[in-house]
Amino acid sequence: MPPYVPMTAQARAQAGRQAMRGARAAVMAMIVSAVLGAIKVIAGVVGHSYALVADGVESLLDIVSSLAVWGSLKISMTDPNKRFPYGYGKVEPLAGLAIAAGLIIVAGVLAVESVHEIASPHQTPAAYTLVVLVVVVAVKELLFRWLVRTGREIESRAIQNDAWHHRSDAITSIAAFVGISIALWGGPGYEQADDWAALAACFIIAFNGFILLRSALRDVMDAAPTGETLQKIRDIADNVPGVAGIDDCRARKSGLGWLVDIHVEVNGDLPVREGHRIAHEVKDALLSANLGVLDALVHIEPEGQKNLAAVEA
Repeated sequence: MPPYVPMTAQARAQAGRQAMRGARAAVMAMIVSAVLGAIKVIAGVVGHSYALVADGVESLLDIVSSLAVWGSLKISMTDPNKRFPYGYGKVEPLAGLAIAAGLIIVAGVLAVESVHEIASPHQTPAAYTLVVLVVVVAVKELLFRWLVRTGREIESRAIQNDAWHHRSDAITSIAAFVGISIALWGGPGYEQADDWAALAACFIIAFNGFILLRSALRDVMDAAPTGETLQKIRDIADNVPGVAGIDDCRARKSGLGWLVDIHVEVNGDLPVREGHRIAHEVKDALLSANLGVLDALVHIEPEGQKNLAAVEA
């Protein structure tokens, strides 16, 4: 008997569709980041705005995060084997962890450069850089909303974290817009306003990075799903004919789905073969439900066993 139980064809197909959808979203994000990043860097250099240059560098770094998401989704769908009997699902939250850490590192680097630019006199930014920033903010905000929705629908932490990369990009663009506006409005002596704006945006980016880091760590540490998801799993198992109750139920994230361990109660006088059949029906019901369950380990308990143990204790 193999050391693992492979996913059913239905569960594999559903996970595959979700992974492909996430991969397409990551590729689209890479294309958008590449175009906007190049535009911002060129406009920033020509228009004498370090905030815009820093903003463009962050957009180009977003390509790396989107590439990490794309790769993690591809790897997470690799079939289990003897060395990794539970599959490669942990690659996906690990990518989310790396992306969150990347946000914090980028924020620190940009903050150091912002301080350096504040101390260095430079020209007033060009007015046309404001037009570039308006377009960038609009596109990045739309990209953020689309990626967040996609990430939630396929339950991908990496996609959601990547979305926040683009929201942070929009935040730095807004900060640059404010700083450049002040520099243009104030005239001589206000040239560093866009650098101060970039520095303020760095703190916001770092804060978002810490929040995302905490969320990614939850998945890596096998945090339980929401109460609603766990209750649905219990209800589906409880409705299988022959199940008298649910003794215990746990689930942990694996890629874009869940691995479930559940203890179901049955009549203690049933023969072993009948209990085995009920366990398979519980597993089939969970795998066929639209909950993203990739595999389920079903343990059979005699009805009332927990109450009996409590009396004996």
